Amino acid sequence: MGRAFEFRKARKMKRWSAMAKTFTRIGKDISMAVKEGGPNPETNSRLRAVIQNAKSANMPKDNVERAIKKASGSDSANYVEMSLEGYAPHGVAIFVECTTDNNNRTVANVRSYFNKCDGNLGTNGSLEFIFDRKAVFTFSASQIEMDLEELEMELIDAGLEELENDEGTLTVTSDFTDFSNMQKQLESMNIELESSELQRFPNNTKSLDLEDAKLVLKLIDKLEEDEDVQNVFHNMEMGEELMAQLDD
Repeated sequence: MGRAFEFRKARKMKRWSAMAKTFTRIGKDISMAVKEGGPNPETNSRLRAVIQNAKSANMPKDNVERAIKKASGSDSANYVEMSLEGYAPHGVAIFVECTTDNNNRTVANVRSYFNKCDGNLGTNGSLEFIFDRKAVFTFSASQIEMDLEELEMELIDAGLEELENDEGTLTVTSDFTDFSNMQKQLESMNIELESSELQRFPNNTKSLDLEDAKLVLKLIDKLEEDEDVQNVFHNMEMGEELMAQLDD
């Protein structure tokens, strides 16, 4: 799970940086967090998580503060979260998370991307059984003065499901319902997080050859270019051989 997750995340962050849309999307996350739990990050765990992600994305502090202030005002945009589900070519399941102020526009745009790439948009809930929603936290192992077994014991009561060490970066995974518990536990241990977010992981995958995978990635690219789209998840198998070919 770790390598595929990091590959997908690296692709997303590289694309967002090149398109100068990262801050816009983080701004929407801030808006939703403020609407949900208020403008004080000390009492709003979701906002604390978004602020940390903004820091990791090198979003200036002034930008973050302006976004919080704007979201607190009476004239702030009325964003809503929505998900759309469908299939890319070759039966690859695609789960799209959006934040939008115009549902009709977003649905129409996403449907057009599926149609243009020989996929089809399905009904909401049709792919829920394919994806498991998880809370994912990453941070530097250099902060930890205990071994991984001891760390696991410290995190089990907060809902730890998996702990991975990838070249000095630790990834903690728990069920999405344990997001707040795990966040509080890590914070109580004075761990500075690099990122904290909700992800959807497929419980079954599709293996494709390079050319077929490129068709699927074409659809994913179009979806991720849309400003209303926050996250795109899929169940295409991202093995090391395929990733190496895609990197070439």
